[in-house]
Amino acid sequence: MSRARSHQPDTVASLKRKLAEKDALLAEKEALLIERERVIAVRDAELYAKTLQIEHIKAQLAVLRRARFGRSSEKLDSEIEQLELVLGELEEGVAESNERAARAQSDAKPGERRKTTDRKPFGRKPLPDHLPRERVVHEPALACGSCGGTVLRKIGEDVTEVLEYVPSSFKVIEHVRPKLSCRSCATILQAPLPSFPIERGRAGPALLAHVVVAKFADALPLYRQTAIYQRAGVDLDRSTMADWVGSMAALIDPLYEAIGLHARRGDVHFADDTTVPVLAPGKGRTDTGRLWVVLRDETPWCGSAPPAAFYRYSRDRKAEQAEALLGTCRGFLHADGYAGFKGLYEAGPKSAAARLIEVACWSHARRKIYDVHVDTGSPLAKAALERIAELFAIEADIIGRPSSERLAVREVQSVPRLGELERFLRAALSQISGKSTLAGAIRYALSRWDALTRYTCDGRLEMSNNAAERAIRPLVLGRKNYLFAGSDSGGVRAAKMYTIIESAKLNGLDPEAYLRDIFARIADHPINRIDELLPWTWKAFADKLAA
Repeated sequence: MSRARSHQPDTVASLKRKLAEKDALLAEKEALLIERERVIAVRDAELYAKTLQIEHIKAQLAVLRRARFGRSSEKLDSEIEQLELVLGELEEGVAESNERAARAQSDAKPGERRKTTDRKPFGRKPLPDHLPRERVVHEPALACGSCGGTVLRKIGEDVTEVLEYVPSSFKVIEHVRPKLSCRSCATILQAPLPSFPIERGRAGPALLAHVVVAKFADALPLYRQTAIYQRAGVDLDRSTMADWVGSMAALIDPLYEAIGLHARRGDVHFADDTTVPVLAPGKGRTDTGRLWVVLRDETPWCGSAPPAAFYRYSRDRKAEQAEALLGTCRGFLHADGYAGFKGLYEAGPKSAAARLIEVACWSHARRKIYDVHVDTGSPLAKAALERIAELFAIEADIIGRPSSERLAVREVQSVPRLGELERFLRAALSQISGKSTLAGAIRYALSRWDALTRYTCDGRLEMSNNAAERAIRPLVLGRKNYLFAGSDSGGVRAAKMYTIIESAKLNGLDPEAYLRDIFARIADHPINRIDELLPWTWKAFADKLAA
């Protein structure tokens, strides 16, 4: 007993110490839990704020895309690109936070796998049916984990689809031509070598199509393509690919001219141009060339002719360049206020009527008023913009309807609004200084009023020249990436390639698949049957040959 009593104080002290340590450990765990809950709450709040911001930006993007018909295309595209960039950054941040949270959960419970789900989130697009499928079967254990039984029967399966990327690859095709000798007369027999896009060249049509589309459709200069192909272990020198592009430009000459003839037929045309910096050897600077486009597109009014875009390069912007582009056109021309077009709207010395009738662009007129509103916040400018927006909204509702229906709607809805807008602009002009930028913008519209309102007289006409501006946009992107064209001949080649590529896209074709087949056929194709290879007839021709 005495011995037990002697150790009792030590036992009590030890118990008190252990209880204190346990209380401290519990307090520490409680503090950790509180901190963890605080971090989770902060993270959830941040995620919620980002989610709201994402939804807000998506709504902005939807509004901007719907308003594309009524805004300066370059400014609007810049706004959309900026919002897309911000949206991508926010979505990446949300995904990163979710991944960290999932990893933290996994780390907190070692030995327990992170939970996954095969359920598709609402709104997820299904993976395309045309893609090849590779089936990977994950077999379970051959014995039951509960009772050890080995007699198992299949009752179903879960399939989870994952989209994967297979890097583009190269291959070498060996064209083998056996030589046979006739035992009777010793004649040597051998099949002829098939025709190649480039005689004695080592590039197949698929590679040539890829190089051309990458340069002109995807705005990847040849030197950048060289670096990309080197990563695949293939050394393709820039100068070699330049030779290929030049050879293909010569090969498609007949197709280029045929598309040009089609694009300049019909009664309704769209035209525009853009600058192209061109190297000027010996001057230490670049000169400014021009790339022009004339577009024929009857889809907005259910016309029967297939769409086509024809591009032309020139070293300057003189009036004779507009004549060279549009001299054979007749009918209506949607264009901006470029003075070089004026001669086309006037009757010639041997003709009683003008070759082309001007249809002015409301997007250009609106843009000048919009710039004033942005710079000054003018209430008059804002009111004018709202009235113009109503006109564009009417056009958005009737796109793709027959010309007779479009004309009927315009007569009822657009013509009265245009009358009100003209009266408003003339009244506004009397209220402001004649030297102000707003006055200049209003005078720009009023001085072209007949041409601006001409679209209400024919259901085939458009309110703007946005179709031509869209056809110019790929050139603007290419110009940003190329910085300049190497020469005038480079500008001519670009015009040919853009004609083929953009016309293919207008007709719903994959330009690379189209060019792949064209490059394989055109060298041996009869020139008098070149129409069979046009973008709008090619598929039927190729299907017929395949059958």
